[in-house]
Amino acid sequence: MPQLTTSIAALGLWAAFGYLLGAIPFGMVLARVMGLGNLRDIGSGNIGATNVLRTGSKKAAAATLILDGGKGAVAVLLARALAGEDAAQIAGLMAFIGHCFPVWLGFKGGKGVATFLGLLLALFWPAGLAACATWLATAVVTRISSLSALVAAVLAPIWMGLLGAPQGVALVMALAALILWRHSANIARLRSGEEPKIGKK
Repeated sequence: MPQLTTSIAALGLWAAFGYLLGAIPFGMVLARVMGLGNLRDIGSGNIGATNVLRTGSKKAAAATLILDGGKGAVAVLLARALAGEDAAQIAGLMAFIGHCFPVWLGFKGGKGVATFLGLLLALFWPAGLAACATWLATAVVTRISSLSALVAAVLAPIWMGLLGAPQGVALVMALAALILWRHSANIARLRSGEEPKIGKK
């Protein structure tokens, strides 16, 4: 963990900022604006890019991926620039929490993979790139989004430590554990061979 240099009150404000930014459900907003329907009634009912892709719109899915990743990155970068590394980690964590448990949707949000990758890129870009490459390589081989996310999440703390950012390992381990928990149903389907592949409606 980084050294605490920001006041508790300021950290609280950055936590609130990160949460509110992370809680913006870009997937649902884009689906409605582009006339793709209610994501809750499509596929898995998830608000993330993978489920947006099941609407058949690659543009909407790509935009959702970028925006969901961007909100994690923006939370980290703004907090780092205006406060410090401790605030950056708090803001990033809460952006992830906001995406997974948005107040606007009854605390039923996405699984946080894009937001995780975005904030990881902002926290320490070499580890972020390694995690994105891990996701991509697994996706190319297996064509299963959830498995790609799980492999990338599990290896992300290792990338942080190996590539030179030990102060971020604890945070990334916590985020990876949350991703595994959020994917518990996917893990069950992977074990039974019933997990759908990327692009399947």
